Amino acid sequence: MFERFSRSARTAVVIAQEDARELRSPSIEVEHVLLGLLAQAEPELKALLADAGLTREGVLSALNAEGRAEPLGAEDAEALRSIGIDLDAVRESLEAGFGEDVLDRPLPEPRRGFLGRQWYGGHIPFTKDAKKVLELSLREALARKDKSIESGHVLLGILRAPNQTTVGLFGGSGPIHDLRPKVHALLDSAA
Repeated sequence: MFERFSRSARTAVVIAQEDARELRSPSIEVEHVLLGLLAQAEPELKALLADAGLTREGVLSALNAEGRAEPLGAEDAEALRSIGIDLDAVRESLEAGFGEDVLDRPLPEPRRGFLGRQWYGGHIPFTKDAKKVLELSLREALARKDKSIESGHVLLGILRAPNQTTVGLFGGSGPIHDLRPKVHALLDSAA
């Protein structure tokens, strides 16, 4: 399937992996694919997304803020405190032993072992939802009878199966519903 992707769509998927790694994610999520599109898509598609309130910088900022947020909610932290576990104390202990920025450091670069294979860090897998988005981009292209999968098809896949994070980034299901016909019109004009 990947051979049917246009150069920009293929590069967007590669950038999604780089963004996932940079954001210290153990897997490539739908929001990483969206970030890849915002980095690599055609100018018209980027403009359409900007009109919808989505820029690469804005999404990256939102995902960074989300990643730095407390991994457990306030209720979870309170429940742990009730059994004698203080998350602030755990953080202080880690920082005392490993340095102040231990929880904020980027992941180390993968190392190459015997035969050049990566043995640490390596490949970041796609989540089930991200794989579904890529499959839906193929279905969108086939339904439109387009010969290749363009960035717009990948966006249609995201709009068809957004995860909770991307729904929030788009501002809810209403804006997602409103954006689909605009993407189709953009693909029609490019054809």
